[in-house]
Amino acid sequence: MTTVLVASRNAKKLTELRRVLDAAGVGGIDVIGLDAVPEYPEEPETGATFEDNALIKAEAGARATGFACLADDSGLEVDALNGMPGVLSARWSGRHGDDRANNDLLLAQIGDVPDERRGAAFVSACALVLPSGEQTVVRGEWRGIILRGPRGANGFGYDPLFVPDDDAAQGRSSAELSPTEKDALSHRGKALAALVPALRELADN
Repeated sequence: MTTVLVASRNAKKLTELRRVLDAAGVGGIDVIGLDAVPEYPEEPETGATFEDNALIKAEAGARATGFACLADDSGLEVDALNGMPGVLSARWSGRHGDDRANNDLLLAQIGDVPDERRGAAFVSACALVLPSGEQTVVRGEWRGIILRGPRGANGFGYDPLFVPDDDAAQGRSSAELSPTEKDALSHRGKALAALVPALRELADN
């Protein structure tokens, strides 16, 4: 059994990875989170891209624990803002993790942008770093549009403002999708699926 550390304390991320592995028929991998290992100093996320930040976290985890480590960094890129807030998504309003303030600021910034130019994408970069130092980095994108006001009570972050292209016929925001529906479509789900070949090789070796 090969242990893969997910550099997160979010149980949903562990569950999502396990589900992706099961769907792909990949066995022999024990998925654990940060709560299962001794605490170690976490590096500041100073990267200019999602890929940079994912690697920072995965390298720190592999170095500190000796396990293969998977980490992700994600956020929202808005076309009308030239790809911002990007890596600043969680602290766009100046306060880290203040979803309401971040959403309010984003809506104000694109308030005069017409509907046909309100395209955006949720982006997730996932990095897998082995104890040997070998690295695999992948990217998943989930295209959609930004609403003029929040809708839905599920999800977090910018979910209430984002209508994915996958659900355009029904017009539901990401926060109106069930967790299962969101996971099947999302940027992180796509990135994790792209990591399956590297994870299968790790399990086989």
